[in-house]
Amino acid sequence: MGKSDFLSPKAIANRIKSKGLQKLRWYCQMCQKQCRDENGFKCHCMSESHQRQLLLASENPQQFMDYFSEEFRNDFLELLRRRYGTKRVHNNIVYNEYISHREHIHMNATQWETLTDFTKWLGREGLCKVDETPKGWYIQYINRDPETIRRQQEQERKKKQDLDDEEKTAKFIEQQVRRGLEGKELEMPVYTELNRENKEGKVTFNLHKGASTSVTASSKTNVLGQNALKMVKGAVKRKAAHSSGQPQEKRKKSALDEIMELEEEKRRTSRRDYWLQPEIIVKVVTKKLGEKYHKKKAVVKEVIDKYTAVVRVIDSGHKLKLDQTHLETVIPAPGKKVMVLNGGYRGNEGILESINEKRFSVTITIDSGLLKGRRVEDIPYEDVSKLA
Repeated sequence: MGKSDFLSPKAIANRIKSKGLQKLRWYCQMCQKQCRDENGFKCHCMSESHQRQLLLASENPQQFMDYFSEEFRNDFLELLRRRYGTKRVHNNIVYNEYISHREHIHMNATQWETLTDFTKWLGREGLCKVDETPKGWYIQYINRDPETIRRQQEQERKKKQDLDDEEKTAKFIEQQVRRGLEGKELEMPVYTELNRENKEGKVTFNLHKGASTSVTASSKTNVLGQNALKMVKGAVKRKAAHSSGQPQEKRKKSALDEIMELEEEKRRTSRRDYWLQPEIIVKVVTKKLGEKYHKKKAVVKEVIDKYTAVVRVIDSGHKLKLDQTHLETVIPAPGKKVMVLNGGYRGNEGILESINEKRFSVTITIDSGLLKGRRVEDIPYEDVSKLA
């Protein structure tokens, strides 16, 4: 077996060595060549190709350093963003994963001499949050993506709206309680000292129902009696007005009715910026995939991270991974089953009753869950879709 044979032990060992991570000082960034030892690196530096690269770099060395520095920074931040997101992680962990790639940009070709200098520079430029601990430097990526910022602002606005609704409900209940207490004088109980006149006599208690055992009990009885009398008088007046044909005055809403209306309004207006649900039929509206899939109907098989769906095209059976902006809902004929995708009735299945083309809305009857049998009107097209 010859020395240069492909299957010789020496050739196999050389290929195994070439795959592993070599020493940084024996790597030439200009030629992108890794040498295994000092002698190989010396021979490379004396080669004609290396000399040509040095002449090329000597014309504008700052340009090459800026290019390598930018490439190193972009690749490092891209790995940090995709691999760890906004989690706090040790900088050496990220760097070791970065240099495991064979074609990475080495740090000795950039403007930063050490990883610590690079970490401090990331903190000064506002690209990452950095902090020093006894275990070393930790970094945390700052996500400045416009879509991510928009989602965070939407979530904060929604939380603030929920808090405002809760405060309004609490204030309303407090007003109702105050209104109910107006005009009623609370009689404070009078406490007297217990004196026993006849020390030799027996102690007896009168438990008769008609006896007034305490001032508090008598005051409660009086209040209840007055309230009952008012309720009876009001009922008699309403009955008389109704029987005489006179227009009945508008009845004031009770606290319970108004709370229920607030909850219903909150349920109706609670919306989210994502609507995908499994086992619904959607339509592909993007033209980036070509006319082959444009306007084709598909079934959602899986929802990934709330905004992405794996769909199966009904005609061809092909599977695609699409964002929700590339899909739209499908409105079936009346009588078919649909699912509510947004709003207060999100996740409920129902039967499509009618379609209002002028208002771009539908009317459905819910046939699942606790709200079964409820008829809901004016649901926008984009909030319902046909079930598979």
